[in-house]
Amino acid sequence: MRIREDYRTLTGPEKASILLLSLGEEATAKIFQNMDDEEIMEISQTMATLGKVSPSVVERLFVDFADQMSSTNSLMGTQDSTERLLQAAGLGTDKIDNIMEEIRGPAGRTMWEKLGNVNEEILATFLQKEYPQTVAVVLSKVGTDHAARVLALLPETFAMEVINRMLRMEAVQKDILEEVERTLRTEFMTNLARTQKKDSHELIAEIFNSLERSVETRFMEELEKITPESAEKIRSLMFTFEDLTNLDPSAIQTLIRAVDKDKLPPALKGATETLRDLFFSNMSERAAKIMKEDMAAMGPVRLKDVEESQTYIVNVAKDLESRGEITIPTGSEEDEMIY
Repeated sequence: MRIREDYRTLTGPEKASILLLSLGEEATAKIFQNMDDEEIMEISQTMATLGKVSPSVVERLFVDFADQMSSTNSLMGTQDSTERLLQAAGLGTDKIDNIMEEIRGPAGRTMWEKLGNVNEEILATFLQKEYPQTVAVVLSKVGTDHAARVLALLPETFAMEVINRMLRMEAVQKDILEEVERTLRTEFMTNLARTQKKDSHELIAEIFNSLERSVETRFMEELEKITPESAEKIRSLMFTFEDLTNLDPSAIQTLIRAVDKDKLPPALKGATETLRDLFFSNMSERAAKIMKEDMAAMGPVRLKDVEESQTYIVNVAKDLESRGEITIPTGSEEDEMIY
């Protein structure tokens, strides 16, 4: 465990935590009784993750806070010592449980909900390195749909061993469950947070998608001069209104039903003829006729209004895809349809 040896790097809550830990449970309990819940929560969280503090830091702290008071013993802030202090303060079981649950982080329900949002391929890659019993516990706690997808990606022999463990598994003891959660927090979720950061090109592509067309064009032109490789990659990641031409008829029909009908005329006004025809061909003859008449009656439309309407429709398409109601082809072989 890293020892805190540099007093200058300590934050205010860390200094307060060291001071309270050094005073002992009885004195700290009296101080806690005069603090509000938010202050207790902040100090408690800091205590629980403080780790080891060198004697020189403790001495320097007492010099600053208590007029030349010093300590020769190092301090260890842990979850157990923090919980004892909270109990001594007489805060009540429910309040202590709530504070400690917040301190311990993604345990119990929160942990399993987070795992349920982890890509099944990533989760399967991690789990196949664990003991079958551990995997059995994890899959028994996440949603059945997610567990099924993960199980299908595990090596067959290993998967069968996990299934057998799940069949024979009884109620999981609290200490075993806590150990599994601790492993997931320290070895998986922490690393996942580091590795799952959005690719910089993907992030810029999403930002460019939200820009006005003229601004986006200007930025892209400058980017092409500086780093053409990045510009090409960003352009391939961007999803524009014209990309809707890649949608199949059923997806276009779903999109037409979902969008605000007032947004379609200005959006199509600035679209290519091919895309207009795609939308018209997926409307009833009467609806297409009315839409064309509305567009003709609009006269000239500001470019800004066209772009805003097109951006709105693109965002609706993305929302429909996220809910599984349509599929937006990416050009990969996986998107090819077999008829």
